[in-house]
Amino acid sequence: MVDQMVSHVPDGVDGHLAVPTGGTGAGVLVLHAWWGLNPFLRGLCDRLASEGFVALAPDLYHGKTAATVEEAKRLRSRLRRETVSSEIVWAAEALAAHPAVLRPDLGLIGFSLGAYWALWLADQPSSPIRATVLFYGARGGDYATTRSTFLFNLAETDEWVSASSVKSLERALRKAGKEATFHIYPGAGHWFLESDRPEAYNALAAELAWARTVKFLHQRLLAAWLTPMLGQLPVLECSWPEYQATGSATGRSLHLGALP
Repeated sequence: MVDQMVSHVPDGVDGHLAVPTGGTGAGVLVLHAWWGLNPFLRGLCDRLASEGFVALAPDLYHGKTAATVEEAKRLRSRLRRETVSSEIVWAAEALAAHPAVLRPDLGLIGFSLGAYWALWLADQPSSPIRATVLFYGARGGDYATTRSTFLFNLAETDEWVSASSVKSLERALRKAGKEATFHIYPGAGHWFLESDRPEAYNALAAELAWARTVKFLHQRLLAAWLTPMLGQLPVLECSWPEYQATGSATGRSLHLGALP
């Protein structure tokens, strides 16, 4: 894996870039939680590169990170919506134009605070995002113009993300006719994927969520690449307004199909 800092990207996008050993791959934008662009997030980009993706994580705090909730709250409070939105949009554009990225259709992963902004970016009409993965996060919106599919990895017990906000998001995506899969991980809480948060990390949930994330990104980004050449691919498991809901030892799952 080739590991680069993003000073090489035009206009000095601040962040971390990881490129696979083959030198090229599908692009995935990664938006950090309110802890900032810490070693865990940098390592996660490297893990994505080992799976064949070109992963870019913009640093919304520009070098600062938080170790405690109080520090994270202070850093988050200094963010300005106009600045964050413009930085995220430019990071996506820079990634899509990067010479290591094979095509402009991008994947997107957001964690908590980053999940909120990932949903915002995916909801923009001109967004290059085609596959969005959310970890413990939600956001309002109608999502009528998004061209992304969605995978949600959510905690069974989450003091930061209300069940009502998830239900509202589910209804919005259903009304918009978008494809989305929701996974609820039993025994997991907020930040369950983050191995540097020992009070929250859940190894079983993290392993399963990561496997689902990598599979989803591979499948959806490949479909986005092939569809213009081959026509609409029959990649959906069910058609709107039907849905699939299951419960098992691996948690509860809900799949919303898209309009045919």
